[in-house]
Amino acid sequence: MTEPSTCAISAPADACASRSTRTEAELRALMARAVHEVRETNPLAPSITNTVTQNFVADAQLAVGGSAAMVYLPDEGECVAALGGAVYINLGTLLPVYEQTVPATARACAGAGKPWVLDPVGIGIGSLRTQLIEAVRENPPAILRGNASEIIAVAELWGLGDDAAEDASGDGPRGVDSTDSVDAAERAAVACARFTGGAVAVSGTTDLVTDGAQVARLSGGSPLMTCITGSGCSLGGVCAVYACVADPFVAALAATAAYNLAGLRAAETYNGSGSFQVAFLDALYNLTAEEVAEAPLALASASAA
Repeated sequence: MTEPSTCAISAPADACASRSTRTEAELRALMARAVHEVRETNPLAPSITNTVTQNFVADAQLAVGGSAAMVYLPDEGECVAALGGAVYINLGTLLPVYEQTVPATARACAGAGKPWVLDPVGIGIGSLRTQLIEAVRENPPAILRGNASEIIAVAELWGLGDDAAEDASGDGPRGVDSTDSVDAAERAAVACARFTGGAVAVSGTTDLVTDGAQVARLSGGSPLMTCITGSGCSLGGVCAVYACVADPFVAALAATAAYNLAGLRAAETYNGSGSFQVAFLDALYNLTAEEVAEAPLALASASAA
């Protein structure tokens, strides 16, 4: 098994700033290996996720070859941090107990040397999400996944530089929707990745994935993905599956590429939003490692700013 990157477990500023960059060919080979290894090993990637999309998250994790478990209590979060290869935390529908569960699980992942994935969905709705995102700053995620406005909001909340939101609209997220473009979130994404030492995935018409040193843009998907509940949430769960066997940047790239391909294929056979979701899961299930590795991807160096 490929060991997940340990530099994403702790959070000194620019923790992995000295990491070496990899060529596109090297990254594609690692993506293929991650997809193949997940199919071969069926890794467990437990989730603390919102009640609206639990089923879709679990089904997507199973479709790519992973194993799913849904928990929400503090001791359960600590337990699965030890049992699983990576943990997914989604802040979509919060319960009061999450005030204990989320920080406890992040600490347990750090203590066990396990990567975890954060989806800060709904940031700005109420105060608890803000408190939780501030609380996990000292044990940050290996992968941060969200829309452009969510990533900008996290960078601001973590105090990661005045220029992180320079191109933002200033409106912040509209509920769970973005008011900013993916390009506007690039500075914030790079800043977050450099802080955590992991990776950041920004979802949009063209997706952006960065490890703070390199920035990849991935095209594909379908507009119909915005017509079903949980396409972003389930992507976070699949990121966690691949983080069980690969470093955060490769895991986020593989998950995003797989989603874009599955979205394209599902759009060829759907009859409506309901059948699109079924076709999407079928497409995700049938993807090969070689197909994911050959997905459209443009790689560039991150800005030095």
